[in-house]
Amino acid sequence: MSTLVFLEHHGGAIQKGALGVLARALALGGDVAGVVVGHGVADVAVSAGAYGAAMVYVVDAPAFEAPLPQPRVDALEAVVAASSAENILFAASVLSADVAAGLSARLDAGLNWDVTDFAVEGGQLVAKRPALADSVLVTVGWTSTPRIALVRSGSFEPVETGGSATVHDVAVTLQDFSTGAQMVEQAHEQASGPSIEDADVIVAGGRGLGTPEGFRLAEELAAALGGAVAATRAVVDAGWYPYATQVGQTGKSVSPKLYIALGISGAIQHKVGMQNSGSIVAINKDPNAPIFDFADFGVVGDLNQVVPKLAELVRARKG
Repeated sequence: MSTLVFLEHHGGAIQKGALGVLARALALGGDVAGVVVGHGVADVAVSAGAYGAAMVYVVDAPAFEAPLPQPRVDALEAVVAASSAENILFAASVLSADVAAGLSARLDAGLNWDVTDFAVEGGQLVAKRPALADSVLVTVGWTSTPRIALVRSGSFEPVETGGSATVHDVAVTLQDFSTGAQMVEQAHEQASGPSIEDADVIVAGGRGLGTPEGFRLAEELAAALGGAVAATRAVVDAGWYPYATQVGQTGKSVSPKLYIALGISGAIQHKVGMQNSGSIVAINKDPNAPIFDFADFGVVGDLNQVVPKLAELVRARKG
């Protein structure tokens, strides 16, 4: 079984999600290689060796400098042809979802998305994915090769193994229609600390914080813990916090080591986005809030009193 893992990178570093998918692919066995597409990405490709990639296919040209999906579909098509890969795995992101969908159409290949795990049954790769609002886990497969999978964010952790990677350059001729779009400007959100996808600790706020200003409590606690701030759909719909921080069925799925829910009732739509967290702590003034049914630890109390004291204690402990 031969597998390619799309190693998405930004700022000269491979994304944590992609390295996690690489680790899971290596654990499944067979021939596993990474794919790096960009411009001036030799160091990025070499860095994959520290995470177990013995072979990395590299498509390096100025046309791939901008993070546009269509040229990357051409690049992946060429790499699949060069490697005869049976499986192509992507960690979920805005870019990789577009690339995976385009590659599926280009190769007339099956695509399974929202995958949370893999297994090998009868010598064939199968995937596990949630269904019915994450209430059940189903096994899905493919009717032909190559098999393409888009993995849910936070499903796997990177494993640093040491070692080095052999780099194999692949030349690509772009389709005419692949050069039709150009990126004229790339904006970057001004933020400090880790993103909610990468953070080991997430402090999430809901309507129970009362006002947009109430998120200062979440930000102070997250800063004390070295974590990131997230929000519920109701909060972002109300304009209290950015949509990029939304966790839930229509937002992002996360799996930090610690998830602290402030003033969040625990509706199923939010639960499906954070239920894979290592430990869940809920703070809510309503003792009957549904989130207490699946939280590991619960505190019934006034957020305005509990959270500042908790942040103070964390800072004192760290000091």
